[in-house]
Amino acid sequence: MNKPDRILTDVASYRAERPLVRVNGRAYAWPKHPAVVICFDGCDPAYIDAASAAGAIPAIDRMRREGFAASALAAMPTFTNPNNVSIVCGVPPAVHGVSGNFYLDRDTGAEIMMVDATPVRAPTILAAFSQAGAKVAAVTAKDKLRRALGHGLDGIAFSAEKADEATDAENGISAIGALVGRGAPDQYSADLSLFVLDAGIRLLETRRPNLMYLSLSDYVQHKHAPDAPEATAFMRAVDERLGRMIALGACLGIVADHGMNDMAHPSGEPNVVYLGDLLDAAFGAGATRVICPITDPFVRHHGALGGFVRVHLQRTEPSSTAVLNFIRQIPGVCMAAPREEACLRFELPEDREGDIAVVARSGVALGGHARDHDISQLSGERLRSHGGLAEQVVPFILSHPLKAGRVESGAGKPLRNYDVFSVLLNDMKV
Repeated sequence: MNKPDRILTDVASYRAERPLVRVNGRAYAWPKHPAVVICFDGCDPAYIDAASAAGAIPAIDRMRREGFAASALAAMPTFTNPNNVSIVCGVPPAVHGVSGNFYLDRDTGAEIMMVDATPVRAPTILAAFSQAGAKVAAVTAKDKLRRALGHGLDGIAFSAEKADEATDAENGISAIGALVGRGAPDQYSADLSLFVLDAGIRLLETRRPNLMYLSLSDYVQHKHAPDAPEATAFMRAVDERLGRMIALGACLGIVADHGMNDMAHPSGEPNVVYLGDLLDAAFGAGATRVICPITDPFVRHHGALGGFVRVHLQRTEPSSTAVLNFIRQIPGVCMAAPREEACLRFELPEDREGDIAVVARSGVALGGHARDHDISQLSGERLRSHGGLAEQVVPFILSHPLKAGRVESGAGKPLRNYDVFSVLLNDMKV
């Protein structure tokens, strides 16, 4: 079969009538063209604005003019795992159960780092489409996400981090280095994200999946402000790859899992409230336990410091009210809420929430005990991180316009990043 015949066959297969795929109470239309959702990790809207002003992102600028562009809200807390899982499930953490990278098991008291699909309580859109017969691929920067997002997926799922170890049995594909043209990148590099995009391009060229999810890394955003030359160069490199995907006939939906903010004093020192130390001083050592849900195996660029922490009460005294009132008086704290209120406001699973949820003000990081956070790994660079309400607004960009009269968010509700599959598959004019 020559190339034009193959393309015609591919188009015919995408246009075949298929029933809606239903997942977690939402219905999704079968893609008419290769549909690619990209989680642009840490892409605060400021990065889009700065790169556009520098003339570095012509493909994204064209999407914003000719396709669809808006701001959306990420799931709280604004960390990687809750939002990636929300995006691929199409629902908030209250439904899928993942509300942090790291959590305390309330029954056992064990601290658990999410490294696989164990905490996920809902099926993914990716798995549902693959089980309905679609060709599906998921490529993540980090392997911890690959294990979670690839759960139940009958297709391709691998990470840039472990690309050299991919096997047909485990990942649905092998010889990734030969496919992409280079081996697995350093996990602390811009190339971790670029590798994901390059792999996506090669999959479009060679496998032509119906549906693909690409999840990047926020390494660059943690290290560099939006107007830094390094950030502009990275945005340019990403943009070139997005343009290539569109040229290959893909329809793109781009969102972020969270924004990013500077959390340092003017002097350059991290602006941190070590809540565990303050609570020990006020109520005695061991009265409370502070959990930092940003904690994951990749802490070098943020020191496990972010804009959201959970406080678990370890004794009957002090009371929750006393601890709440104390926390609310601390400079740098935006809000502190009891479990029930936090879960209702942020759509969180109650059994994985602390007794008190604490959110920092913009520009402030929250930690547990100072001794438990190794900020020396920042190597003198300014702390940039996320987790709070200040990092909740993210870009929501589609490569093609919406159908006339289609509403991108339902019943007057704000657009969420986890609406992207629904909008891309149901509302896009293609």
